[in-house]
Parts: sequence; C-alpha cells; structure tokens
Amino acid sequence: MSVTYKFPHDSPIRYLPLVYMLPYDLLVRCPTLRKLPRSMGALNTSEWGEVIGSAAFYNEIMDAVASLAFPHFGFGGWKEHYTGWCPVWRLSYALPLWAKGVERVRGWGLQALFALPPNYEIPFFDPEDVKAVMAEVVQQTIEEQGWGPMLEVVREMPCDEDFEKWDTNVRKDFLRKWYHTRSKRVQTVSLEECMEDEDSKIHSLPAPEGDFTGQVEGEDFCQRFKATLSEKDMAILELRVEGHTFGEIADRLGYKTHSAVVKRMEAIKKRFIQYENETGR
Repeated sequence: MSVTYKFPHDSPIRYLPLVYMLPYDLLVRCPTLRKLPRSMGALNTSEWGEVIGSAAFYNEIMDAVASLAFPHFGFGGWKEHYTGWCPVWRLSYALPLWAKGVERVRGWGLQALFALPPNYEIPFFDPEDVKAVMAEVVQQTIEEQGWGPMLEVVREMPCDEDFEKWDTNVRKDFLRKWYHTRSKRVQTVSLEECMEDEDSKIHSLPAPEGDFTGQVEGEDFCQRFKATLSEKDMAILELRVEGHTFGEIADRLGYKTHSAVVKRMEAIKKRFIQYENETGR
C-alpha cells in the first residue's frame, strides 16, 4: 500500500524535489543546497531539518530555479540582465508553480522522492533533460495562469530600465530624457532635440522637487557624461532611442550577436554609475 506524505503548505520541504533536480554545474554555486546528502536515509536527521527550514535554503532554491525558468519566457539574455523590477524577472521566481509543474510534467515530487529506498543515491539530472522539462513547465504555466497578454505588453517595452528602481533623480532623468525606449509605434526624440526645440513641452515640466536649478544641473551632468562615451557606445544608445532591438543594433553596427550589444549596454550603465559616484552626484 502506497503512503501519502503530508506537510504544511508553506513548508520549504516541498521544494526538495527541485533541489535534487538541479544540474551539477548549478548546484555547486549554491553553498547550502550542495551540502544536502543525496539519499533520503541520510537526510532524515534533525540537522538537515534545520537546514531545510533555513532562509539560506529558501533563497538559494528560489534563485536557482528562477535561473532555470527565466530563459523559457522568450526574452533576450538571461535573468542576471534584468532586475527585480522587471515583471518577467518576478514571474521566474514563482517557485510553488514550478514545483507543481515539475511534478505534473515529470512526476518528480515529494511522493516520488520519499518513495525512494533510504540508501538510494539520487543521481544528477541531465542538464538537457532539465532544460526540456522546464521549457514545458513554463509554457504550461503561462497558459494556465493567463500570463500571455501581460508578457506581450512587456515585450513592447524592451528597455529593462523601464522596470528598474534608480536611486537618484539625475540617473532617472538621464534615462527618461535621453535613451528611454518604448514601442516602435511611439515617436521618440533625443535629449538634444528636446533641448533645442523651444516649443517642446519639456520646458514647461517642473523638476521632480520643483527646483529649476537642480533640473539644469542634471541636464548639464548628462551632457558631460555623454562626452565620455566612445563613438560606438553613442551609436548603440542613439539606435535604442530610435526603438531598435538589440538584434537590429548588432546587425547595423557589425556585431556578431545581440548579446555583445547587451553587454555594451550593461557596461555603459555601470560606467554611468561610476561617473556619478566620481563626480559626487
């Protein structure tokens, strides 16, 4: 007669099957998870119970499984290219849904895990098999949860700065006025055009704190930062202003892949933060 194991709904133990599904190269980057024994008999001690109930266990399995889920949403790059302010990044952390989906697709859940012989050494899953399982799980979950329309909206706003919480008004103003990207169906203009056009409504907008002096200083700061960029970096940002995708920019500027453009964008953002810190903004 089969035994049904029951645990509290919020117990982290329900994520154990996901831990043992992690490919080796991902597991070794998780200091808490990689210490867990790979047999149910060895795991059945109070010591490991405390580990499974710890915040480190929960945080590491959340990050690891999110990195497996994110690529299957159909967005460029990988999870680390985005921030917690991007909706797709947040969806990739839907851990209860991934646990449920893996059990549905693969039959790999708590019941299967605890049905193993106590001394059975759980082997590592094949990375390609894990990838295929997660692809199916993510697609099924998108349909089940009705996320499709929302994901389409996010795709029309491909600039991940839209979802980032920037710490300073100068940085937010720089992104909003210069290379903030929207759908191609929306007309965009450069910062220079806004500043040169006397009829532009930008001149009638108050500064965030109502301080006109601060607004002028912020615009001057942006101009000085732009002067530090290389010609190619300037070209990348200007093409983003026009609404081009990373792939289109790569083709236009002669990069072999769009990932090279993504890396340049990341480098430019880091350069801006460094410049801001060096100038005391």
